Amino acid sequence: MSGANDGILSTSGLIIGVASANGSRESILIAGISGLVAGAMSMASGDYVSVSTQSDAETADVGRERRELASDGAGETKKLAAIYVQRGLDPALASTVAGQLMAYDALGTLSRDELGLSDMTAARPIQAALSFVAGGIPPVLIALTAPVGWEAVAVSIVSLVFLVVLGAIGAKAGGAGMVSAAVRVVFWGA
Repeated sequence: MSGANDGILSTSGLIIGVASANGSRESILIAGISGLVAGAMSMASGDYVSVSTQSDAETADVGRERRELASDGAGETKKLAAIYVQRGLDPALASTVAGQLMAYDALGTLSRDELGLSDMTAARPIQAALSFVAGGIPPVLIALTAPVGWEAVAVSIVSLVFLVVLGAIGAKAGGAGMVSAAVRVVFWGA
């Protein structure tokens, strides 16, 4: 949803700016489409770089954990048992659980329970770009179809409506309150 929100806000902001400066219909559309393309590229590259950087850091952490496991497996098992005690297990049970999990999948257990890592997240640059484009298309279409001179007003109104809808959908999908989410998205988007 955030990519679509970014698409709405960025694209409508460009369109409203050019329209408010009394730009021609052609200038307004060029600005909107240019913003749409640039934003999609930015979202794709940003997603890829961010996820790749996180993946590199996680890979380095797992490598360090692998070396520690090879040099001091018993010490790693004790650290793991201490983690389980902090989570509420009895020390004897924590030691038993740590021993069994280390025997089953030592590196996976340490990665999950000591480092807090789960499956590494894959970059989705195409999805990020398409999400931005999906949000950015409505302002461009409204700018194209609004009466001349009314582009800024029409894009503003329609963008706010789309923000309300996306906020409500995101809240519904996440099991949160739809009204408060819609208000929050519109407040920060307006």
